[in-house]
Amino acid sequence: MPAMLDQYVKRILQSRVYDVALETPIHAAPLISRRIGNRVLLKREDLQPVFSFKLRGAYNKLASLTDEQRNKGVICASAGNHAQGLALAASAMGVRAVIVMPRTTPEIKVKSVRERGGKVVLHGDGFDDALAHATKLQEKEGLTFVDPYDGL
Repeated sequence: MPAMLDQYVKRILQSRVYDVALETPIHAAPLISRRIGNRVLLKREDLQPVFSFKLRGAYNKLASLTDEQRNKGVICASAGNHAQGLALAASAMGVRAVIVMPRTTPEIKVKSVRERGGKVVLHGDGFDDALAHATKLQEKEGLTFVDPYDGL
């Protein structure tokens, strides 16, 4: 088992995701550890440029696409961290990213996606509306959908 774990750690550390993501520290959580009677460590993904692990998944997904798919661009529906992660990852790779966000998304998040290079489309009052619109745009424009949950 240790050899398999070593291979897994090597793959993580050699991942292209570090073109945009930071290698964040792991901090002990002594109070939680004592409370549950087990050692708890927290991975500090809040230190990423988009304050979330979502950047890793978005970048890995883009890296796995064909040149043709990247040239056509990508799309997602999100009002939060996935939107920002995809916008930053796409910008770093020179890929057009369309981010469909509900009209109710806080302006600070919309602005953050735009600052990271994403083209924001505001549609609907909630995630389901934004997702339905993103699906229509995906088909119409030939974009690759990048799911916030089920990537690779």
